[in-house]
Amino acid sequence: MDLSIIIVNWKSSGFLKDCLSSIVATTRGLDYEIVVVDNASEPAACLELAANKPEIKVICSDRNLGFAGANNLGLQHASADRILFLNPDTVVLDKAIHVMVKALESSPDIGAVGCRLLNSDRSLQTTCVQPFPTLINQLLGIGWLQRATPRLQLWGIQALFSAADAAPQDVDVISGACLMATRSVLDGVSGFSTDYFMYAEEVDLCCKIRRAGKRVCYVGGGEIIHFGGQSSKERGSTFSDVVMRESVYTLLGKFKGAGYARAYRVLILLSALLRLSLLVAIKPITRFTSWPISAESAGSGIRKWVKIARWSLTLEPWVNELNQTHSTPPAL
Repeated sequence: MDLSIIIVNWKSSGFLKDCLSSIVATTRGLDYEIVVVDNASEPAACLELAANKPEIKVICSDRNLGFAGANNLGLQHASADRILFLNPDTVVLDKAIHVMVKALESSPDIGAVGCRLLNSDRSLQTTCVQPFPTLINQLLGIGWLQRATPRLQLWGIQALFSAADAAPQDVDVISGACLMATRSVLDGVSGFSTDYFMYAEEVDLCCKIRRAGKRVCYVGGGEIIHFGGQSSKERGSTFSDVVMRESVYTLLGKFKGAGYARAYRVLILLSALLRLSLLVAIKPITRFTSWPISAESAGSGIRKWVKIARWSLTLEPWVNELNQTHSTPPAL
């Protein structure tokens, strides 16, 4: 068998149907299997899929294992030496999977590959490659600044501007929405780390692969539409904002030490306080000006950065246990 495709589902059965259809339509010529792990989100849909698609290995977990745990569970049931971790909210285009398989086979030094991810309007999703987080890129990681200076080395996305037929480009991190690796490499680094509930698993995995002496690469010749963020949208944006920073904090503590992680928490607090000061100052006058920010957007921003500031001060107790328990947090 050439390839095992592992898909973890969390309340995305509508997307999953299109994802499965796109795999069938574009992956002819490869001997592959599909392993779907439902993360205790849609038991009825999981059983229906198992009944209607006997060719697919369907695993219905009785508890939410998180992204990492569910992918590791899928890996236990996979048969091939090449593994593709694919989000359910994706649509595979043309020869994307073939391109990644070819790239993975092109050199024994390559341990993992990812391809070009597109938004639903076919615009580039720049998060398909990322730099390893540092204090500087986390502080300066403002959307408009990244969009204005996309080729800056600080953002770690220069590979996105290489020619579509270029050789695999070395990067720090490839998106977990579409990540292909060899089983030997995955076994050598013990798969995904379950230290995180979500958002840092692929960073951790890619860092371990690079530390093991293997390359992590991007290939622009394959394209996949990634609708993105469906799990976090179910929970709400405040959840996403807080959990993302908790995951980065955990990651930095693991790879750069506790002192570096504490510096990150302090830096995020200072950034949150600065942004709150600006938002509180401009909100009263937004209704009387033609500024691009509205009173509603300012209010939303204030709520977001209050939550992040509270996290920085360890005043969000639910998130301190989330990575360990993987339980569903309270409504935010």
